[in-house]
Amino acid sequence: MFSFLKFIFRYHNKAVDQVLFYLSLICAVTMVLHVGYITDPELADITQKIVISMYYGLFLFETIRTVSSILVARRIDVSHYSGVVITAYFLLVTIARHSGGLISTFEKDEWLYMGIAIMFLSELSRSSLFFDNFYFNPTILFVVSFLGLIILGAVLLMLPRTTLEAPLSFIDAFFMATSAVCITGLTVTDISTNFSFFGQAVIMALIQIGGLGIMTFTGFFGYFFSGGFSFKNQLMFGEILGENKLNSVISTLITIILITFLFEFIGGLLIFFSLDPKLFDSFGERVFFAAFHAISGFCNSGFTIIKEGINNENYRFNYNFQLAVSSMFIIGSLGFGTIFNFYTLIKARIDAFICKYIFQRNYIHRPQVFSFNSRFIVICNLFVIIVATISYFLLEKNHSLIDDKTVYGDWVTSLFMANSARSAGFNSVNLNFINIPTLIMVVTLMWVGVSPGSTGGGVKVTTVAIALMNIVALARGKESIEVFKRKIAAESVNKSFAIILLSILTILFSFILLNFSDPNQQMVPLLFETVSAYTTCGLSLGITASLSATSKIILMLTMFVGRVGMLTLLVAFIKNTKNKSYIYPTEKILF
Repeated sequence: MFSFLKFIFRYHNKAVDQVLFYLSLICAVTMVLHVGYITDPELADITQKIVISMYYGLFLFETIRTVSSILVARRIDVSHYSGVVITAYFLLVTIARHSGGLISTFEKDEWLYMGIAIMFLSELSRSSLFFDNFYFNPTILFVVSFLGLIILGAVLLMLPRTTLEAPLSFIDAFFMATSAVCITGLTVTDISTNFSFFGQAVIMALIQIGGLGIMTFTGFFGYFFSGGFSFKNQLMFGEILGENKLNSVISTLITIILITFLFEFIGGLLIFFSLDPKLFDSFGERVFFAAFHAISGFCNSGFTIIKEGINNENYRFNYNFQLAVSSMFIIGSLGFGTIFNFYTLIKARIDAFICKYIFQRNYIHRPQVFSFNSRFIVICNLFVIIVATISYFLLEKNHSLIDDKTVYGDWVTSLFMANSARSAGFNSVNLNFINIPTLIMVVTLMWVGVSPGSTGGGVKVTTVAIALMNIVALARGKESIEVFKRKIAAESVNKSFAIILLSILTILFSFILLNFSDPNQQMVPLLFETVSAYTTCGLSLGITASLSATSKIILMLTMFVGRVGMLTLLVAFIKNTKNKSYIYPTEKILF
């Protein structure tokens, strides 16, 4: 028997992987049909038994493959890690379903469904690294991957059991999927009351994958489940991630995923302990609530499963909850590179302390542990956070902040609302009752947005900062911008003005189209909706659900352009890769 398994896994392991892929695909499709489509109780009972049988079948096959593969190799390497983890998960759920006890939480069917989904994801990732066989423009692949995820999300959201009351039309399902993938937060229905647990879980998954970027997500799992990257894969993912060093592509990919999961886990714990247990029917419901808002917060999506949003009376004055959520979207708005740079800085300081005071030897300091870009991003963000919070407090002290009975409450609400307006899209105050000057400030903050390389949107704080500094430099008669004893590259200045101009043109064009498609709507809510869609913020004055189908399509396109980036789209389809061997004479234009 062992000789047979040795022969199979040494010479026909690809065939085994292919068989398991198709088996997991059949199981996943059956599970989705059972959870999202079948409404007849008798038929649902039959499909439930089929899904459970398939689960145990996958468990058996995965266990045999993992154990046999390790025995044949006589060691555990990277390609075996995923199999060991999945087998351990299957074993945990199986024991919980038959014994209960301390692990009785895992006996619910939802954990079983998750096991099938993980198995399918692992098999899909093993076979998804097909880029060696084809040539792809990474920018176009990045755009197409978002489109594919939106279409898949729309199909899942159209399943009958996604909703509890009114089923979603094709346009509404497509709109919700686009809003989730583009981490915007605009909704045409209340997901807290109209969506089932399955529907809410689909939205949460779309937010997570859309926030990380579909290529980052699949790239990480592809590496984890297949055990490595080819040279061509590394080149492609290096361009997508903006990583210049080829040997750093894998570490960058893993870092982004681990940073995301770590902060979402910490945020989930903070949110969990800030909640009133009396508001939930079970421990599992409270856990899902915390996980949903941790993911939604860190990804700056603005989706919530609270009826009436955070303005709900049970959460409006829960300041610990608001601080936990706001910490998530503020950290998420800094960007993966900046967060990782903080880690390297803290690590360097700890290493220096240990060297000096424990080992009694000199520590060799690395130059610029905290990079120029990270310093610039942090200063820009701190400036906007402080100015926005103080401005909101001063503008709303005698209006929307009257309901907050304490000074502490006033400042927490100001911090939450001012920084949520930058990209997160949560609101603890009804926007229809704030001042016009505050509304103008909110629109401006949405447009400015957050940091580059983050989960948030907008034109980015660094873009606006560079544009403003360039104006000051021109006024002073300087030919360049100088920051922290560094000269800003002319390319960065050109890009900043290009991004700003493209954003204004896109918003203006979408706003004009919305006025044609919905002439009965007022102009202020339409402009607010347009800016919110382009900047992927998600705040609304409450008109989203009442818009016509044409307007929803316009907003979908606006959200997609805002998430991918107008400049990215232009580069993907217009970029000329031919090298010029000549330079034209320079001329100056009169202004």
